[in-house]
Amino acid sequence: MNLIAAPAIFSSSDADFESQFQARLHWSADADAAIEQSVADILADVQQRGDAAVLEYTARWDGLQVASMQALELSQAELKAAFDSIPAAQRSALQAAAARVRSYHEAQKKACGESWSYRDQDGTLLGQKVTPIDRAGIYVPGGKAAYPSSVLMNAIPAHVAGVGEIIMVVPTPQGEKNALVLAAAYVAGVSRAFTIGGAQAVGALAYGTATIPKVDKITGPGNAYVAAAKRRVFGQVGIDMIAGPSEILVLADGTTPPDWVAMDLFSQAEHDELAQSILLCPDRAYIDAVLASITRLLPEMPRKAIIAKSLSDRGALIHTRSMQEACEISNRIAPEHLEISSKEPGQWEPLLRHAGAIFMGAYTSESLGDYCAGPNHVLPTSGTARFSSPLGVYDFQKRSSLIEVSEQGAQVLGKIAAELAYGEGLQAHARAAEMRLK
Repeated sequence: MNLIAAPAIFSSSDADFESQFQARLHWSADADAAIEQSVADILADVQQRGDAAVLEYTARWDGLQVASMQALELSQAELKAAFDSIPAAQRSALQAAAARVRSYHEAQKKACGESWSYRDQDGTLLGQKVTPIDRAGIYVPGGKAAYPSSVLMNAIPAHVAGVGEIIMVVPTPQGEKNALVLAAAYVAGVSRAFTIGGAQAVGALAYGTATIPKVDKITGPGNAYVAAAKRRVFGQVGIDMIAGPSEILVLADGTTPPDWVAMDLFSQAEHDELAQSILLCPDRAYIDAVLASITRLLPEMPRKAIIAKSLSDRGALIHTRSMQEACEISNRIAPEHLEISSKEPGQWEPLLRHAGAIFMGAYTSESLGDYCAGPNHVLPTSGTARFSSPLGVYDFQKRSSLIEVSEQGAQVLGKIAAELAYGEGLQAHARAAEMRLK
């Protein structure tokens, strides 16, 4: 097979830069109408028929014919057996990654996940009570590839937040279970796990069935059907985000070996054909060197066909006037993964406002963040880093305001509230406040 991985190469100084730039960025998150209708039908069926519908769809799409939902639940003994069965090196890697992810999220909880309160001068107490959700559902993709790292990244912050029960769903086409995924569920402390996937799994978690308990929030990535289902059940339950194709943007000053940057671009392109890999660099000779590395290294890659398609359709190597301009363009893109591949990353990091995760320095490959650095790898995509954040402990918590007004405080606040309530035409509100006045 003659593969051509030819990402677009253009310059920010080109007269048609804006049109080229927008053409590369364009991606529609709108689900196909047929997918939307299919998902709507599945969710309605699961809501009405529960387990029976889940069994039917699991048999139809995963080729898994079983008599009852009990056959689709993985016991804790089976999860432990999977952990015991994998090579020692994999067991150690899972445990080391889990420890780092747990340590990071414990620090995150201390920084932003604790309750607080204070009393003002008249003795009124004001504050915020932070409590975990009772039950979380985590969706782990299966089929084309297995993602044990997704198990760790979803389950561990839920545990650190204090979630009481974590329900995992993972499709197992033709009944093929991935031992590493099951081992990760054991290491991460998943409470219950079911071998189901697709929109029917999302529906089961959102509505509950006789076997699968209704959860309070669903997190984790999936295919177009899973994304459409999460969008539809939002409101019945919480969701983390609607994930689009994976993205990487590399800001390079030309000091990192070109092969390293080429492989970093491959690391996201290999996810799927819609993934996006972009390089921004003020050194045109370096861009040419990275392109040469892409051409030379691509044939070695097992997923070279996917990488080639991704780079050709959505990849870009952009020559910028300066690193400062590269940072400005990066902020417009708001990428999921942002690498500052430069000698002095700290010089540029303050200029970067929008990114899911920022990887600083030539030795900080995005792949380390995917597996074991510690921060969460579930990140906002498709420019949503402009207003949203990585999955974290805070996604498994909710906040209740605390208000305890003293008698003295009621004399001050009551008059303010009554005045505003009368202005809004809400007399009962005003009278309730006035009744506390002396």
